[in-house]
Amino acid sequence: MNDVRPARGAAFGQSLVVMAKQPKAGAAKRRLAHGIGDVPAVRFYRTVLGHTLLRLGSDPRWQTYLAVSPGSALHENCWPGASRIVRISQEQGDLGARMQRLFDAMPPGPVVLVGSDIPAISRAHIADAFRKLGSADAVLGPARDGGYWLVGLKRSPRKLAPFENVPWSTPDALSATRANLRGCAIATAATLSDVDTAEAWHRQRDVAERLCLRAHGPA
Repeated sequence: MNDVRPARGAAFGQSLVVMAKQPKAGAAKRRLAHGIGDVPAVRFYRTVLGHTLLRLGSDPRWQTYLAVSPGSALHENCWPGASRIVRISQEQGDLGARMQRLFDAMPPGPVVLVGSDIPAISRAHIADAFRKLGSADAVLGPARDGGYWLVGLKRSPRKLAPFENVPWSTPDALSATRANLRGCAIATAATLSDVDTAEAWHRQRDVAERLCLRAHGPA
């Protein structure tokens, strides 16, 4: 894991981690590509990834990190909107292991982690998650498929391990994570969705394009 240090000016040491896969055919959005083809799937993913980084990465209320996969692409010029964002490697392991390492590697303070394929994500969503961590140990943003698009941990006064034995990519991912956090104060963020299928792509394509046109506008 790369050496991660707090950024100057990030409020209360708040860290936002955006997880991303290399935006190329065969690496990102493979399920979506199966339904709509490699070129449209990668184009869509690049658009949403760029929008996400431009909108969220410019906010001074938190320090944004881009956690990339594979690590060999860390320094490649393939990450739209990431020129001023600290990049770190996700390293190896299943999704839960990678997420846990990212939380453990962040500087002191609350951490929020999100995916990079959520067209409707905004700065307001992230600010709300950090605000909820002021009175909760964890915050989860549900997705409509039973998973979640956001997870945040206060990380103080104790270290949490919410990702053990979670059945990823199933309708039980959210409930299993909540079970791992039993005994903790858990807040709930807004319900949003990523785009993994042709049906979801047709439903959210116009939303993504409209949001991306406003990438530098107000959240």
